[in-house]
Parts: sequence; C-alpha cells; structure tokens
Amino acid sequence: MGAAALALALLASACGSSSSTSTPSTTAPTAALVTDTFNGTVAVRSRDVHAFTVTAQGAVTVVLTAASPPATVVMGVGIGTPNGSDCAVLAGASGNAAAGGGPPAGIVTAGAYCVVVYDLGSQASAVTYTVTVNHP
Repeated sequence: MGAAALALALLASACGSSSSTSTPSTTAPTAALVTDTFNGTVAVRSRDVHAFTVTAQGAVTVVLTAASPPATVVMGVGIGTPNGSDCAVLAGASGNAAAGGGPPAGIVTAGAYCVVVYDLGSQASAVTYTVTVNHP
C-alpha cells in the first residue's frame, strides 16, 4: 500500500505542475510612424530644404501634397542627408512629382535626414508647396 500511495502522490504532483517554455521573438518591434509636414516656396532655379530625424530603422515615404501655381506644376523632390544648409540626395531617392506624387519609398536607419523640393528648370514663377514625410 505504501508504494501505491507514493505512486499516487507522484502522479498528483506531476499533474499539478506546469512548465512553460518561452521562445524569443524573431521580429523586431515596429517603431511608431511620425508625419512631418513642411511648407515652403521654391523660387525659379532654386530649391528648398527641410531637416527631419528618423529614430529607428524603417520605411520613409515623401509625398508632394500640394504645389501651385499652376496646379499641374511638376517639381523635383528628394530625400538625403544634411550637408550644411543643403541636402545631399541619396542615390535613387529623388524623382519628379506633381501634387500627390513623390520619390520612391526607401528604408533608412536612424539618423538625420532632409527633404528637398526643387525647380526642374521649367518654373516660370515661384511655386508654393506642401510636402509630407512619413518615417519611424
């Protein structure tokens, strides 16, 4: 009877215990997106630069949300790194855009960046614009 009681006690303790294993996550936490909106005016044969800071690696998108006059004006838009008062545009990170467009989206690491809006050489007068930058 003693052996049966010991076996029953071991069985009861095994049923009442639990073990859990934890597997580390293989996905990086997602940084919250920040939206920066910049307004300005680009004179004929000129450019306008705005700085922003990215706090974590992730996708950056830029959209020229408004530009006029005229309503159909096409501007140059690029993403780069600050270079004094200018913006050194990253390779493949610029494009021509009418309102609603922008350069290709890209992945960047944390750091200081800038967006530049510029005359492509076809402006007849100053253009007022708004550009939106989404980034981590």
